[in-house]
Amino acid sequence: MMNSTFRVAIAGAGFVGRIHARSARLAGARLVGISASSAERARAAATELGVEHAFGSSEELVTAPDVDVVHICTPNHLHVPLTEAALAAGKHVICEKPLALDVAGAERLVLAESASRMVTAVPFVYRFYPLVRELRRRVQTGTPGALHLIHGTYLQDWLLLPGDSNWRVDAELGGRSRAFADIGSHWCDLVEFVTGHRIVQLCADMGRAHTGRPTEDFVTMLFDTDRGARGSVVVSQVSAGRKNRLAIELSGQHETLVFDQEAPESAWIGRRDGDHVIRRDPGQLSPEAARYVVAPGGHPQGYADAFDGFVRDAYQAMRTGDVPNGLPRFADGLRAARIVQAVIRSAETRTWQEVPV
Repeated sequence: MMNSTFRVAIAGAGFVGRIHARSARLAGARLVGISASSAERARAAATELGVEHAFGSSEELVTAPDVDVVHICTPNHLHVPLTEAALAAGKHVICEKPLALDVAGAERLVLAESASRMVTAVPFVYRFYPLVRELRRRVQTGTPGALHLIHGTYLQDWLLLPGDSNWRVDAELGGRSRAFADIGSHWCDLVEFVTGHRIVQLCADMGRAHTGRPTEDFVTMLFDTDRGARGSVVVSQVSAGRKNRLAIELSGQHETLVFDQEAPESAWIGRRDGDHVIRRDPGQLSPEAARYVVAPGGHPQGYADAFDGFVRDAYQAMRTGDVPNGLPRFADGLRAARIVQAVIRSAETRTWQEVPV
């Protein structure tokens, strides 16, 4: 637990900003400030969330003198200028993904982080499910054997209808890619984190369910990894009935490993001679996985608990300089930007694209 002098301010008061505020408070932080799209909305959010001060702008918030850590939860086009300002002002930064609208912006932030010597983090929070850590440990110890096939989906339906929209659909605010940059980046990060493989080339296609939208509604992608595995993923924000189905399936010489974010209390292990299910029971998990268990077996944990684990680890690194294993940093945000760039280029040119490792 942190002491009360660790002061946190949050730029952005939407759904994600509120999740950040909750996890920050549970980690022991003092919430000293919040900003929103207007001063009025900031004041309303401060009252609702119990934050000490409502800032008139995010630009004012990120350079305020009495702030130790800034959470950037604004629309994507503001990530680079706000993060650069915060780092220059000597703040630790947690910045939402995508880290920037393009690779060049993400590279700027990695350089700014290095120059500042502050600690940064990016909320690839699906890394923080206990069973994700358990599957990662299983791969690291070689239990499934060499992986040869990696596939899965990330499916949502919040943009299914023609009138569904928010700022993410606007390419000026969200970037040239929407579905893949928003959620496909999560899938790729999770797969690379669990397997240790890196996507080195890919072939992607982008499509729209509604032709008037400037950014894609769904993506299909084939890929190869640096360790010889082949893979595929389908990413969609227009799949009716699917709310947040991030699923991965990893097939090796001896076992297949399956995790579905919508059913995070278990993972499926398949073998030629049978299959079984691993439960989120601390007595049955490796120490690496059990570290993220906060409730006894049978008492469900979910997305909010994974977010809490991410923020807790980020604050530990910021307080002590000791970075917990698996904490996603700005380099991971840059990695995601490079994959997104390759996806866009592949879809535009109808060719396979290399992804720098």
